[in-house]
Amino acid sequence: MVELAPSGVWLYRGLFVLIAAVLMFTRLLPMGSEAGDWPGPDLLLCVIFAWATRRPDYLPVWLLGAVLLMEDMLLMRPPGLWTALVIVAVEFIRNRVTLTRELTFMVEWALVAALMVACLLAYRLVFTLSFLPQAGFGFAMMQTLWSILCYPLVVGASRITFDLRKPATGEVDSYGRRL
Repeated sequence: MVELAPSGVWLYRGLFVLIAAVLMFTRLLPMGSEAGDWPGPDLLLCVIFAWATRRPDYLPVWLLGAVLLMEDMLLMRPPGLWTALVIVAVEFIRNRVTLTRELTFMVEWALVAALMVACLLAYRLVFTLSFLPQAGFGFAMMQTLWSILCYPLVVGASRITFDLRKPATGEVDSYGRRL
């Protein structure tokens, strides 16, 4: 099977930026958000983890950092904190790409769930150590649980819509490099 040329990689990177922009825009819309409502999932985080486990070459660190830093600014979070935590989690996955290629989906889902919870706990730990006000733990944990539950849906949508799949063992790109 012929792999994507370098322009195809850029197409997927542009697609990721477009998906991120749409998700950020919809997150900023004041739709049905009343006090006491349940938080929705962090779909951008699900997309990032789904793409990082399947094709980490589509998400270079500089692109991920730019998108997440823009999200930090738009959502008025401390700039760079969530960005750094997610990049560390994605690099953890990226450095184990040969291992995650062989994992079943349930084990991959558990790994991503553990990374999402770890990011949440580290984020809240930094807020606690710096005495910053933060939302209730139950609210934040509910958002993380929704994100964990939505992860399979995002993976399925990415597979069906964008044909984003894990590369097979021994598969090479157009330059002959192993994926």
